[in-house]
Amino acid sequence: MSRWTQAFVPTLKEVPAEAQVVSHVYLLRAGYMRKVAAGIYSFLPLGWRVIKKVEDIIREEMNRAGAQEILMPAAVPAELWQESGRWQKYGPELLRFKDRKQADFLIGPTHEEVVVDMVRRDVKSYRQLPMNLYQVQSKFRDEARPRAGLLRGREFIMKDAYSFDASEADARKSYQAMYDAYTRIFKRCGLSFRAVEADTGNIGGSLSHEFQVLAQSGEDKIVSCTQCDYAANVEQAEIKRPAPPAPPAAPAELAKVHTPGKKGIDDVVAFLGVPAGRMVKTLVFIADGKPVVALVRGDRDVNEVKLRRLLGATEVGLASDAAVTEATGAPVGFAGPRGLKVRTIADLDLQGMTDAVTGTNENDHHFTGFDMHRDAPEVEFADIRLAVEGDPCPRCGSPFERFAGIEVGQVFFLGTKYSEPMGCTFLGEDGQLRPMVMGCYGIGVTRVAASAIEQNNDADGIIWPMALAPYHVQLLTLQAKDADVVAAAERIYGELTAAGIEVLYDDRDERPGTKFKDADLLGIPLRLAIGKKSLADGKVELKPRRAKAAELIPAGDAAGIIAARVRAELAG
Repeated sequence: MSRWTQAFVPTLKEVPAEAQVVSHVYLLRAGYMRKVAAGIYSFLPLGWRVIKKVEDIIREEMNRAGAQEILMPAAVPAELWQESGRWQKYGPELLRFKDRKQADFLIGPTHEEVVVDMVRRDVKSYRQLPMNLYQVQSKFRDEARPRAGLLRGREFIMKDAYSFDASEADARKSYQAMYDAYTRIFKRCGLSFRAVEADTGNIGGSLSHEFQVLAQSGEDKIVSCTQCDYAANVEQAEIKRPAPPAPPAAPAELAKVHTPGKKGIDDVVAFLGVPAGRMVKTLVFIADGKPVVALVRGDRDVNEVKLRRLLGATEVGLASDAAVTEATGAPVGFAGPRGLKVRTIADLDLQGMTDAVTGTNENDHHFTGFDMHRDAPEVEFADIRLAVEGDPCPRCGSPFERFAGIEVGQVFFLGTKYSEPMGCTFLGEDGQLRPMVMGCYGIGVTRVAASAIEQNNDADGIIWPMALAPYHVQLLTLQAKDADVVAAAERIYGELTAAGIEVLYDDRDERPGTKFKDADLLGIPLRLAIGKKSLADGKVELKPRRAKAAELIPAGDAAGIIAARVRAELAG
């Protein structure tokens, strides 16, 4: 119902203790959703209207791009994931269960296997390609630490699409079509975003872009060139490196220095009076069960995604203290690259580095005067560090600037990662049987809604973009028992509704201050207040949610003025 007295809008005055980020706070306080369990929420009427707005925009643009909507089951038999190999590789995020016959199933976090099985049954010829199928469906990923409301939940609504093509060239055209569709979707949602190069993660494939909504609360860190259009997640970002320096004519002498209890980089820097950039940080990782050592400058961090990709590993993580000692012979904080018997990879920043400080693999001691090539000749060099602000762009050399982002969508070029092992083939024009070339494309529908709030809010509540708002206008009476005020409100309400404008009519018998506070909290783009004083002058009060002050407009023209503003804003 669009009359408040008949609607379910349970607002809260206090901030719920569980809510930490802005979107989580306001979605709960404004009565858009309620928690059922950790990372699982019910959407109330206002919240569901927002979700449907997001879905409608997505469907329109997916259909425009030539995709066809389907619906696949949430419960998926394990044998499909066993065919692709992901049943064994996917981690504890995968919710697995057995049915009454003890057959293994899962709740789909994504649906590559199911759609491949669908297509391989009925698509046999190149004449049936290209094909793009999509669905809007609830997913489940058993996050270890669900947090931030809809930004890191366990159950969420997602649009996932899958393209099938006869050649890599055609598949790249499909990828670009989805990239372009995503750009239109997020523009229509009123979001400020960047498309950035990204790691393919558990989905796999050879090419991927994330669509990141720029927001201070974003968990993802992205870098963007200040001059060209290069942008990437810091985990993916390449860095332009200068040529290694020429070796010095007289290398520094390697010396062992007593550094009692100085384990951390900051401790050693302070004790020896050297800059962190002259330190060699030695970190031990476990890659698919085997130790590997990674080296970076003391003021830099290892990029685990780059390291995993370089090693061709499925899982990479920091080693335990015991594993560090086993690999290096030293307690944590005193490891170094000299004399190690395990594979050691150094970042390119260390190539040609001399007169450095590093651990000795002996408790309470460090080396000074360390020369990477002289003293650690077995070390490999590769790009393994995280990009930071100020690093040179790999394309033009200009410095990076850094942003925080919330990933709302990602596109993947899969190639034959799923089609080949699952036998999803077609008969080509030349009569040869070939695997289909695939792409997959996801949008977090519920995350889009939360991201819009993270980017559009103030101290009083949400500020919805017009395209996502549950209603275009919030109409309220300042004197709910005054006959003239109510009559004017009913007339304008009817005119706006007839014009196709969505109106939430606050017809409660409440004080104006209460109504104004609730209106700000809900974040509906336009607020139209009707009161005795202004109505006596033939005026009503219109206030855009983003504006600091209201304006008086003629009561007789209010519906037309508002309808024109709504349509103009929706048109972009």
